[in-house]
Amino acid sequence: MTHATAAAAATTEVDVLIVGSGFGGICTSIKLKQAGIDNFVVLEQDNDIGGTWYANTYPGCACDVQSHLYSFSFEPNPNWTHMFARQREIWNYQRHCVDKYGLRPHIRLSCGVEQAVWNEQRCAWRVVTTTGETYRARTLVAAMGPLSRPALPKIRGFDKFRGKTFHSSRWDHDYDLDGKRVAVIGTGASAIQFVPEIAPRVGHLSLFQRTAPWVVPRPDRRISRIERSTFRRFPLVQRIYRNLLYWRLEARAIVFTQLPRLARAVEWLGRYNLKRGIPDPELRQRLTPDFPAGCKRLLLSDDYYPALTRRNVDLITNGISEITADAIVCEDGRTIEVDAIIYGTGFQATAPVPANMIIGREGLDLTDRWQHGAEAFLGISVSGFPNLYFLLGPNTGLGHNSVLFMIETQVHYLIEALRTMQDGGFDSLEIRRDVELEFNRKIQQRLSHTVWASGCKSWYLDANGRNTTLWPGFTVSYWAATRKFRLASYVGGTAPREPERIAATGDERDSAPEAA
Repeated sequence: MTHATAAAAATTEVDVLIVGSGFGGICTSIKLKQAGIDNFVVLEQDNDIGGTWYANTYPGCACDVQSHLYSFSFEPNPNWTHMFARQREIWNYQRHCVDKYGLRPHIRLSCGVEQAVWNEQRCAWRVVTTTGETYRARTLVAAMGPLSRPALPKIRGFDKFRGKTFHSSRWDHDYDLDGKRVAVIGTGASAIQFVPEIAPRVGHLSLFQRTAPWVVPRPDRRISRIERSTFRRFPLVQRIYRNLLYWRLEARAIVFTQLPRLARAVEWLGRYNLKRGIPDPELRQRLTPDFPAGCKRLLLSDDYYPALTRRNVDLITNGISEITADAIVCEDGRTIEVDAIIYGTGFQATAPVPANMIIGREGLDLTDRWQHGAEAFLGISVSGFPNLYFLLGPNTGLGHNSVLFMIETQVHYLIEALRTMQDGGFDSLEIRRDVELEFNRKIQQRLSHTVWASGCKSWYLDANGRNTTLWPGFTVSYWAATRKFRLASYVGGTAPREPERIAATGDERDSAPEAA
């Protein structure tokens, strides 16, 4: 057996390869099966499905979108127990979807992507996994999501600390926090959930805040048995309720994207929440944001502020100078000895793909293509990378509604693209560069008039100060833009029809890690 033949035998051929088994990967898998496409594989780097909702198990982890809206429209769950579902309940819902639609045979756990390289001769992606398996996929779906790569701060002495350290998305449940001196760095969406949970347990908690967030009340409550029974018996009632939730949240886009001055009403609500939770005027002042509401992610909590009034909790706002073997040194010279450091510092949302992971046409690394900022047509297609489709890609995140709505619209678009490719006899589809550039020019123009462009520094912005994260409008407008796949916006291609001798050369090319 020749080297080329052996490589070919070791390569699994699939129509679609999906990276990630979170909501994006699950939705894509279901819709592929419903479209009659069964030759697909889902690669998941963790040892179980779920993506974000499997990885994030920190105390208090919950969704900040109402449960009945944070679920698939085609798979309603009448059994949610809280208005804002906890992590475990969301993960159980994901597992329910996987089992109901028979997806487990398609999923490869503990198997991430080492590198995906576009092969021009075959019009296919050659994907090498972290387990050494190789796939040849006609279509590659990047469903990792923007919240999959933890972000860690660049602090002097970061690697010198001898105590316990972990990121909130990799919570170490084996480490006993009881009675410990704990430092929490970051006051974002995760921290405001886990800080109230751990504050009563630790000996002392030092919370390092760089910028105070806007925190408004979270209208959470248990969903009664009568309500759940009604939703089970009368699915139409739940559908109507879901639609009411959707339009209520959709209206918030007016504040963020159309009339930023209306954010003052949100600020009033935030100040009310702050005043009722923090009696001390000095502490309240340090917790008062100095930017318009919505410029950074708007947070929801009823117990965060009261937790900061505990005697064993200190809020530190003067910055970190360095980390030593057993302490954190503040910029004012104060040294705080700690046993553990928990990083609540979020994710690399503007750089979700590491270098040398996705290699497109002519050996182009996606990170080089995005060196001036991530961009894609509809947040889905990138020129130079045929047959590659992103879910929750650049500028398709939301600050006002459920991202599951965006995922469903994007998966619909993907299915339409696959049908177009089949009906047109194409082996590849690639977005035109001019179409991509014009789309992103308009996106950035619209973003310049939103509250997110009001001057604050947030994880919505990349290193160049461009907002490459959020959709600048109503989700309805995105739904309209993705309902129909327009072939005129793409360039269709076919694989060269070569003799068998040349095809063997293609296998040899496939076997090389640097093949393109």
